[in-house]
Amino acid sequence: MNKMNFTIDNIPFGIFSVKNGRKRLATIINDQVVDLYALADLGYFDDLKIKKSVFKNDFLNNFISLGKDKTKAVRKRLQEILADPTPKITHPAQPITHHLNDVQLHLPIKIGDYTDFYSSEQHATNVGKMFRPDGDALLPNWKHLPVAYHGRASSIFVSGENFHRPKGQVNASDTTLPVFSPTKRLDIELEMATIIGKNNLIGHSIDVNAAEDYVFGFTLFNDWSARDIQRWEYVPLGPFLAKNFFSSMSPWVVTLEALEPFRAAAETQKPEVLAYLKEEKRHHFDIQLEVILKTQHTEGIIISQSNFKNMYWTVAQQIAHHTVNGCNLNVGDVMGSGTISGKTPDSFGSLLELTWGGKNPITLPDGSTRTFLEDGDTIIIKGFAEKDGIRVDFGEVKTTILPIK
Repeated sequence: MNKMNFTIDNIPFGIFSVKNGRKRLATIINDQVVDLYALADLGYFDDLKIKKSVFKNDFLNNFISLGKDKTKAVRKRLQEILADPTPKITHPAQPITHHLNDVQLHLPIKIGDYTDFYSSEQHATNVGKMFRPDGDALLPNWKHLPVAYHGRASSIFVSGENFHRPKGQVNASDTTLPVFSPTKRLDIELEMATIIGKNNLIGHSIDVNAAEDYVFGFTLFNDWSARDIQRWEYVPLGPFLAKNFFSSMSPWVVTLEALEPFRAAAETQKPEVLAYLKEEKRHHFDIQLEVILKTQHTEGIIISQSNFKNMYWTVAQQIAHHTVNGCNLNVGDVMGSGTISGKTPDSFGSLLELTWGGKNPITLPDGSTRTFLEDGDTIIIKGFAEKDGIRVDFGEVKTTILPIK
């Protein structure tokens, strides 16, 4: 995968700060972070009737809450301003742009709620084959509804934030007693995150064909998992400590508008879904994804290459199902796609699948191997979409595993 390349066709949004400075809204072009508050202070958004204070903020939520008419107008204005590769814009008191290496990027969203889906048929099939070798790979409900669980919003952190190996109860079999231990099966989950851009009132379901009106954009996402803790705890109510210790998100939110050229037709669903999940037009987004594993002693190697279009349930169906019971979504809520696995072994989105439960270790350039992750290992997820000369980059989400406390 090529290095990150933030083009004029993209214009993602994020939060940055310089040393001893307040957090501000930003976009990025090439390797230059653009200070949106500085542009607002120069009056570039005055005719859009947006208060300058929106751009000096710890999170994107207030900006997103302006509504798509205004956020799309800001994006268009930025494309006009930045069309010149060397825009001659100056501010008397502060710089307009900063090199990416000179700023700190922050979690872009104040996350109220986080839901993680399980929407890749190949991933669900792989896990089913491993966990239920003598039964059906997919559980009876899987092709009738987008399966999900409610996760922990407070433990989602931005790329570059690292975590210590989690501890919990583990039990290697159903005939022994559990022990308290650091996880020995620390895993990744290659995902995309949907950022909700509009509220729906409690009791008001969102129609599947209007669901994209509630999407502001997407980020890269890594739903870290402790598989041995998960195995012991997930029956009957699903993941808990195996998931809520840490999740990682990339700092740039790519808007739905930037992804218009990359819509990809989704497969026909069989059996036919219930009426509230039927879409007039079924599509995913063609976003190429890559997982890189770097150890303390080796350079990074690509261990997985997948694509966001490798999903069975669409984002619109996820939103429609999430709200069909009247659940209210809020601006800044995050919906994880679930692990994104393709049909070939090199496109599986977790180490659980890539090593088939630890039976097929990955060999690294120095001859060492990995089944699951060790202390000091770094995982980098990258993503981009490219078609007909248009490129939209998602940047990366990078996290290192620290020794147990």
